[in-house]
Amino acid sequence: MKTGLTHLYIPGPTNVPEAVRRAMNVPMQDMRAPDFGDLTLDLFTGMKKVLRTEKGRVMFFPGSGTGAWEAAITNTLNPGDKVLMGRYGHFSTLWVEMAQRLGLDVEVIDIPWGAGAPVRDFSRRLGRDTTDEIKAVFVTHNETATGVTSNIAAVRQALDENFHNALLFVDGVSSVGSLEFRMDEWEVDLVVTGSQKGLMLPAGLGILGVSEKAMEASKTATMRRAYFNFADMVAMNADGYFPYTPPTQLFHGLRESLALMESEGLDQVIARHHRLAEGVRRGVAAWGLNLVAEHHTLYSDTVSAIRVPKDVDAREVIRIAYEDYSTSFGSGLGPLNGKVFRIGHIGDLNEGMCLTALSIAEIALVRAGVPLQMGKGVGAAQEWFLSAANAATSYGVAAE
Repeated sequence: MKTGLTHLYIPGPTNVPEAVRRAMNVPMQDMRAPDFGDLTLDLFTGMKKVLRTEKGRVMFFPGSGTGAWEAAITNTLNPGDKVLMGRYGHFSTLWVEMAQRLGLDVEVIDIPWGAGAPVRDFSRRLGRDTTDEIKAVFVTHNETATGVTSNIAAVRQALDENFHNALLFVDGVSSVGSLEFRMDEWEVDLVVTGSQKGLMLPAGLGILGVSEKAMEASKTATMRRAYFNFADMVAMNADGYFPYTPPTQLFHGLRESLALMESEGLDQVIARHHRLAEGVRRGVAAWGLNLVAEHHTLYSDTVSAIRVPKDVDAREVIRIAYEDYSTSFGSGLGPLNGKVFRIGHIGDLNEGMCLTALSIAEIALVRAGVPLQMGKGVGAAQEWFLSAANAATSYGVAAE
């Protein structure tokens, strides 16, 4: 019989703070009651702060981020529209497949897993499209399969430098609420996220940020949609209501999550994710192992994808950690299966939790046949966390 906690170090779903779990423990309530907007209206405002948008509109759809992907596409594009997409990881691949299945003419730029969005290739292709045949550019901001964060501002720059009018779609499922994201500044037209990552909730809520330009496109888009209809949402949301039964418990949890993030400060949330991720990365480097991300400028602050030696099966590392030490690490996806395990460092997390992840990973790696010195990764992370704490103290700021 297992005792104690089961440790969760996957990039989603993430750990749910106790305050959020308590907030969701409420009786069922009437979603047509005259005071229902007292719960929901502030959520739209709170999410706009997280997305850093004043101009954009926030929409909540019951479902996962994948459902919000579909809502973004079907409300703003037409069957047969040409779109430009990069394929450089598992989730960018799934987005390509969805676009194709929905009847879009998808032009794909394939690059190795471990690279970021192909900004230069995008720019060259957009430059040749002098008639604006390409209606949208799709970018996965943070590719959890590879632990890579792409530069959305650079993609916006590529569009602007080529005087191109395509919509900019961004998958922000594992970045929003954890990494720097600026919807208005980067002129993102549609950003998709979900409740189960940086927002520290159970899965079940797909969230969209929609620009004025995208809302205008939705008025003439001809792709079929029913449940995921922007117009139905707009008609009801102004007063805090929804065109169908909403996930009320998740709304209560989101209210608490947004309050926690506001209390910490969004800039501080982002800085904490970087500080914790760097500790994990230093531990991995001390093991002598490599990350999938090709360059340090691409390192994700929400997940690290770690390559194991060629004669070691990463699935065995994951199995040992889970079965013997009650710890979940992320598996390698697609072509990385068996070659990579992933440590998620996103959401409700602190230094002690990251050190626990590294210590258990060390044991599992050694038992799986990786010749590393026990404690070396943990020690490297400890040194980093200590230096970060000392630096904060020297500036008169207590470490979060």
